Amino acid sequence: MRGEYNGLKALILKDNDCAYFVHCFAHQLHLDVVAVEKKHTYVEELYVVMSYLVNVVAGSAKRQDMLREKQAEAVFEALCSGEILTGRGLNQESTLKRAGDTRWGSHNNTIVSLINIFSYVITLLEDLAVDSDKKFEAKVLLDSLQNFNFIFSLHLMKKILGITNDLSKALQRNDQDIVNAMKLVTVCRERIQIMRDKEWDSLLSEVSSFCARHRIKVPDMNDVFQREGRPRRNTQEVNNLYHYQVKYLYTVIDMQLQELNNRFTETNTELLLSVACLSPRDSFSGFDKDKLIHFARFYPRDFSPTQLVLLEDQLLNYIADVRSSNDFSELNGITDLAIKMVDTKKDEVYPLVYLLLTLALLLPVATATVERVFSAMKIVKNRLRNRLGDEWMNDILIGYIERHLFDLIGDDIFMKRFQNMCSRRGQT
Repeated sequence: MRGEYNGLKALILKDNDCAYFVHCFAHQLHLDVVAVEKKHTYVEELYVVMSYLVNVVAGSAKRQDMLREKQAEAVFEALCSGEILTGRGLNQESTLKRAGDTRWGSHNNTIVSLINIFSYVITLLEDLAVDSDKKFEAKVLLDSLQNFNFIFSLHLMKKILGITNDLSKALQRNDQDIVNAMKLVTVCRERIQIMRDKEWDSLLSEVSSFCARHRIKVPDMNDVFQREGRPRRNTQEVNNLYHYQVKYLYTVIDMQLQELNNRFTETNTELLLSVACLSPRDSFSGFDKDKLIHFARFYPRDFSPTQLVLLEDQLLNYIADVRSSNDFSELNGITDLAIKMVDTKKDEVYPLVYLLLTLALLLPVATATVERVFSAMKIVKNRLRNRLGDEWMNDILIGYIERHLFDLIGDDIFMKRFQNMCSRRGQT
């Protein structure tokens, strides 16, 4: 999609240099995570090991039951000794969750699950390494998991994904407004930068504490870092502190920040903030004449220099008119505003403002709702039901996606509608 030369966006811009596109915010964040995963060796190794672990531990119902039994035994012992308390919602069973490149937040869920049940997973692998058909796989996973490098990777990505995961959930809300969305992106960048500058000591302390609880050796940060495999020629020796802080922590965070900057570009940010100035909510409280004129400058084919001068005065007349009119007092979005302008003939009175509004509506700002529709299509049109006609599939999708609205309608209304479609047996 975003290929520099042959991507869909590049091909469209060859024909029209004013064709702007803003991708789904939440999906961009997840693509950001996946991009870093594929670029850094240690992060990629972390996810490869976790994927392998999920295949072994959760690959059969028997091994899943064994993991649940070990959790239940540990909880029972802790309850008997008074280490934990009982109560509703406490001490629930957890399991490993598989990460997926198309599922938002799945990487963070996998990491959090592994950290929570790490000791139970190790105990299960020790049992499997003694007597099972997965002896070799269990031994390899034990060596990989009980390694400081893996534990450091696990906690580093937990912190980074914890920051982006909160933002991702906020961006998936149906009522997310553009201004707050862009502020959240800025907050995400700032938090990652603070982590880079000030949170090394707390991260190392957290990793060391976790290793101490699970009897994993913590290397001395002042010792020379021991590289795996054969020593390379002309390689400068560094200590463990420099390796984990500079070569690992700083590198991953810099890559994360770079991906965020690439996916949330300055142009997209300016476009979205300008579109937000057209919102009619709260008596057009977000109106900003200068930003809207700046928005018009993105489209030189539609607004000539003369029209830009005329637009300034027309915007002032427009905002004074709509704020004093009761017809525009209870609108929620720019779509409602465009409809109301046509109904009241304001599109003819303020043609340049209406052109701005039209361009804003043409800008495809995808939301998480659009992505959910594609997920719903996979559920509705599955392998056993893959020959649906367009009309029938649309009807089913509407019922599935907008089910919160259909819940408000009584069953008797549906039954009468169904019976009135044609004569049926048992009709009441």
